[in-house]
Amino acid sequence: MTTANRPGERRAWVHIPLIMMALFYLLPMFIMLNTGFKSFDEVGLRTMWNLPSALSFDNFSAAWEALRPNLWNSIKIVVPAASISSVLGSINGFVLAKWKFKGANVIFPVLLFGMFIPYQAVLIPLVDFMSDLGLAGGTWGLVLVHVVYGIPITTLIFRNYFATIPETLLEAAKIDGAGIFDTYRRIMLPLAIPSFVVVFIWQFTSAWNDFLFAVVLTDTEHWPVTVALNNLAGSQIIAWNVQMAASFIAAVPTLLIYIFLGRYFIRGMMSGALKE
Repeated sequence: MTTANRPGERRAWVHIPLIMMALFYLLPMFIMLNTGFKSFDEVGLRTMWNLPSALSFDNFSAAWEALRPNLWNSIKIVVPAASISSVLGSINGFVLAKWKFKGANVIFPVLLFGMFIPYQAVLIPLVDFMSDLGLAGGTWGLVLVHVVYGIPITTLIFRNYFATIPETLLEAAKIDGAGIFDTYRRIMLPLAIPSFVVVFIWQFTSAWNDFLFAVVLTDTEHWPVTVALNNLAGSQIIAWNVQMAASFIAAVPTLLIYIFLGRYFIRGMMSGALKE
């Protein structure tokens, strides 16, 4: 009886530190919600952990009105950037993993070098380049930047995933007369759905949380939510209750992405998306 219960007891002990870590990482979310429901006078008492005396959605309404156009700007930037970089990364990963050509072993590490270039190092020439293209100030310039910066990591993820697919599938496709495009579209693309979920979540989160490129490359009308959130604070007095409510609203899209696609994200990693 005691021996039979030991595996379950071990699993219970493993769950304890996991629950503690989950609670630790959820603390910022609790503080945002707790402060967001408080009045300005309650926030002034500097009692961060005390619960609000009454639930009021006025702060969330004010934050929503302030951030609504910027949330739409972020969606217009993030969805195309994540989608385009995912498609380009899948094509690059397929070619580099399964369609060997002369110089592939040189192109791949050079492509990955882009992952290690800090944003600050290219900021000034990037602004000049975008101004020459006429894309500075709008949303499409920021989309282009996130697509280009996302290609190295998306290529790496897809390339590692495609490398796990047996060569017999490609050989069978060649025997049937399929070219490189048909092989990618009919065979590799359906098999790569788990990697697409991983890459899309990765790129969505990265582009949504970007501040440096956004504040430099967009004007006031096209600010994404991160820049608007930063400018929501006043220069003299900061309404922390509205600021925290706005922070929670800005975090909701990425939270929803992980809530609804989190299981597919884990499944994609387990199926080889992030294996070397």
